[in-house]
Amino acid sequence: MMQVKEVMTPVVETVQGGCTVSEAATRMASRDVGALPVLSGDDRLMGMLTDRDIVLRVLVPGHSAADVRVRDAMTRTVRYCFDDEECGHVARSMARLGVLRMPVLDHQRHLVGIVSAGDLQARAGATAANDVDGAGNRVDEAVEETFPASDPITPARDP
Repeated sequence: MMQVKEVMTPVVETVQGGCTVSEAATRMASRDVGALPVLSGDDRLMGMLTDRDIVLRVLVPGHSAADVRVRDAMTRTVRYCFDDEECGHVARSMARLGVLRMPVLDHQRHLVGIVSAGDLQARAGATAANDVDGAGNRVDEAVEETFPASDPITPARDP
């Protein structure tokens, strides 16, 4: 069975929570990515900043991206996987949660990569691709899911 570490993107552009959204957006544009993992001062995953977050939490309300900090615009509820998890399991979790990318952590909870539905489809084979297929249709379900406020960053697990 193929593990996530075999298909993930290991070099991940990140951003600190104290950076401005403008700085983060510049990084996103230069790397041609739609999301950046947000790290705390001790380099622990604290959220994700997506292009959608920027639009809905900064631009639509009329704020300046130069004045808003990443920690105030990011998505705090982040589901992640571990680098030694089996690709099919992660693909099923992503489909169930309605997410198209997931941070990858080691067991010391350090960010070691990011895996996307495309990574799984392109590299992990037909089984994982079938598990991910249709994940975008479940976004509403994932948004409605509730998470404990005390630990919003939790591993993705099948029920």
